[in-house]
Amino acid sequence: MAVLTSYNPGTYLNNQNDTRIEANAVGNVHITTITQLPMVISNARTAQKNWASLSLLERQKTVVAAYQQLESVQDELATLIGQEMGKDYRRATYEVGGTVQNAGYFASEISAALSTEQIDNHTQLQYRPLGVVAVISPWNYPLAMANNLLMPALMAGNSVLLKPSEETPLVAELFVNTLNKVLPEHLLQCVQGDKTLGQAVVAADINMVAFTGSMAAGKHIMANAASGLKRLVMELGGNDPMIVMADANMDAAVRFAVASSFENAGQMCTSTERVYVDQSIAAEFEQKVVALASRYRVGQWNEPNVNIGPMVNPIQHQKVLAQLQDANAKGATFLLGSDDYPLPFIQPTVVTGVTQEMILEREETFGPVVVISRFSDIEEAISRANSSHYGLGAVVFGGQGAKAVAEQLEAGMVGVNQGAGGGNVPWVGAKQSGFGFHGTAAGHRQFSQIRVMSY
Repeated sequence: MAVLTSYNPGTYLNNQNDTRIEANAVGNVHITTITQLPMVISNARTAQKNWASLSLLERQKTVVAAYQQLESVQDELATLIGQEMGKDYRRATYEVGGTVQNAGYFASEISAALSTEQIDNHTQLQYRPLGVVAVISPWNYPLAMANNLLMPALMAGNSVLLKPSEETPLVAELFVNTLNKVLPEHLLQCVQGDKTLGQAVVAADINMVAFTGSMAAGKHIMANAASGLKRLVMELGGNDPMIVMADANMDAAVRFAVASSFENAGQMCTSTERVYVDQSIAAEFEQKVVALASRYRVGQWNEPNVNIGPMVNPIQHQKVLAQLQDANAKGATFLLGSDDYPLPFIQPTVVTGVTQEMILEREETFGPVVVISRFSDIEEAISRANSSHYGLGAVVFGGQGAKAVAEQLEAGMVGVNQGAGGGNVPWVGAKQSGFGFHGTAAGHRQFSQIRVMSY
């Protein structure tokens, strides 16, 4: 049986003699073949019918009991996240802890959203299962992102096929195997493989696809799901802008720009990708950004006091380098760092003088880079912030006029003097950053079929 090998990104090395890459394996999982999918889906349908026959409260109790099993493997999950995608242990622990500790509240919130609503004496709104749901999750938050889609799908009475990124198969395997100590057989199944398997899952006899990943992959999923009119919920990345106005709290804006650009080594869909700063304060802002960015420590996931880990793989490492090299060739100024770093790390980098012709401005970078441009007129800043196919998040730092500027930004989540999103709100993208959304009652209900029952 074919296996998928997971590698530790922190061990990728440039061979001094040639361009070959060496890597240490973390472990293996069995690949799910396309010929196995019909049986996997058949088992999922059988399990789903039995699961849907339970009451919502019964499903909630079972799901919560399953998640309680994760308490015994929290450290193992955090370690695997570090080993498989390079996230430092502190952040990996936060990801696992948040998933496990919030499970009871999350299940209760979903249950409330899916409870039957009595409209009048003769009419109900019911939230019914869809059937088999495929959850296709990314590598950058391999536990949290999968959980955000998986739990509402299960609670709604669906069965779930979890297809994780091939970069983090072991995290998904442990997650699913642990939950399955309590969940009914075949209700939740993990299918492992590359994008070819993912495409086969989308094309198979399922009812919904919940996906977090790239815009390009999302377009393929949408096209392949069209023939079956399958339900879709997709979050497709971002190229998030930040506008810093002349009357902004300078220190707060600097802290946010650096922290947001560097979080998870910049490998986060809501990382700040473009910073537009009023030219009257730009010199001071840039100086303070460099000073703060210089304090970040790069290293392996299990080293103490590390802020920035390795890029997840050589392809992502090269993508960031290519964007930096393009900016350098087109006249950008590097205030910190360079456009040439050996594997597996990208050092903290601050680039200014970025123009719309540069890839750094047009595309999502997914690396620890602060990208700064100056503006002389706020309308110019708003126009550049909106000149993207993406529209996930955006932030504005400023005084009384900041909210008026924020109202003009084309994004699903906008923050004024704080990050975008957060709290009990949907996770939603505008333009090509999203199709549907998840989180809160309205998002949880997207994993169900609304039925109007009149009697």
